[in-house]
Amino acid sequence: MPGKKPSNNTSKAIIFLIAFFLILTIITTLTKKSGYGTAAPSSGSPSPAPNAQVKIPPGPGGGNTGSEGTGKRRGENTDRTGESAGGTNGKQSFAHDKNQKNAEGADTAADGTSNRQGQAAAEKQQRSGGIVRNPTVVRVTPIVIGEITKSIVVNGDIIASRQVSVFPQVSGKIAGLNKQVGDRVSKSEIIAYIDPSRPGEVFSNSPIRSTISGTVIQAPLNTGDTVSTQSVVYVIGDLSSLVIETYIPERFAGSIRKNLAAQISFDALPDSNFAGFVHEISPVIDPASRTMRIQIQLLKQDPRIQAGMFASINLIINTRSNVPLVPRESLINTYGKWIVFIVDERGIARRREISIGLESDTEAEVLSGLSPGDRVVSAGQNFLSDSEPVRITE
Repeated sequence: MPGKKPSNNTSKAIIFLIAFFLILTIITTLTKKSGYGTAAPSSGSPSPAPNAQVKIPPGPGGGNTGSEGTGKRRGENTDRTGESAGGTNGKQSFAHDKNQKNAEGADTAADGTSNRQGQAAAEKQQRSGGIVRNPTVVRVTPIVIGEITKSIVVNGDIIASRQVSVFPQVSGKIAGLNKQVGDRVSKSEIIAYIDPSRPGEVFSNSPIRSTISGTVIQAPLNTGDTVSTQSVVYVIGDLSSLVIETYIPERFAGSIRKNLAAQISFDALPDSNFAGFVHEISPVIDPASRTMRIQIQLLKQDPRIQAGMFASINLIINTRSNVPLVPRESLINTYGKWIVFIVDERGIARRREISIGLESDTEAEVLSGLSPGDRVVSAGQNFLSDSEPVRITE
C-alpha cells in the first residue's frame, strides 16, 4: 500500500544508524585495547603529542583485520618498551632512594658527631668557668699583713738655722771689705768700713760689725759702692746648725705638724739618707703661691752637708701597722671604684671590688674586699675579665 513506504524507509534509516554506532563502538573499543590512540606518556619512551591520531597501515589480509593485527603487535611492543622503561626508571628510583637514605644516614652521623663535639665543648666550657680560650699569662702576689706609711715628697734648700743680714749704720761709700764668702766671723768683729764723707765735708770711716758668730754666706757689694742704711753688706749664718727650708702645698697643710718625721736625701750625696723632723711651721699660707713654709731640722749634722744644697724630703704623714697590704700596681680604678683580680685554686681569675686606706709608692692598705692569703694579679690584669682562666708565671 502506498502508505507503508515511508514507514519502511524510516525503519531502515534507524537500523543503519544503530549499526553504524555499533561498528564505531567496536572499533573504538578495539583501538583502546590495542594501545593506539591517546595514551599516557611513559618515562622510558617519547610521548606522542596530545590528541594525536596514529595511522594504521592496511595489513595483507586487507581492511580492518590487518590493521587490528598490526595494532596489537605494536601495542604489545609498546607495552614491553614501557615496561622496560618503567623497570629502568624503577631501578633508577630505587638507586636514588638508596643514595638518599645513605646521605640521610651520613647527615645523621654527622649531626651526632657535631652534637657530641658540641656537648664536649660545652662540658669543657662549664669546667673552665664559662670561657673557652687560651689562658692569660699573669703574675700574682699574695696579700700580706704589714706596715704602711703615707707620705708626701717635696723639695727644699739647705740653709743655716741662724742667719742674719748686716746693714751699715750710716750712708756713704764702702771704704773697705774685710771678709769674703766662706770666711768665719765672730760676734762684734769689724767686717767692713763705710766712708760717710760728703762734698766739702770729710768724716772718719764708720765700721760695720757682725751681730753673730758664723760664716759669711753672701757678700753682694764691692768696695766703692754707695750704700744706704737699708743696703745689705753681708749675710752671715751659723753653719754649725743647718736646716732645710721647703714649701708645702695648701692641700697638705692640715696634715703637717711639728716633730713630723722626715726622710731626706741629696743629689750631691746619692748613697746616703738622713733623718729629720719638722722644726718650724709658718702660721700663714702664702696667698700668692698657696703654699705654707716649713723648716726641717736634721737629727744629726754631717760635715758633707753644706748650705745651698738641694734636698728631697719625704714627709711621713701617717703610719699603720698589722694591716693587709696589696701592691699598688695591681689596683685598677674603674669609674671611681678600685678593683683587683684574684686567682682561685682552679686557676680562674675573679674580679673583686675593694676599699683602700693609706697608700704608699708601692703598696696600699686594704680596708675591705680581700683576705690575707688571697693571690692578687699584679701583672697582666689590664687584659683580664671575670671568670677567665689564667696561667701564673714567676
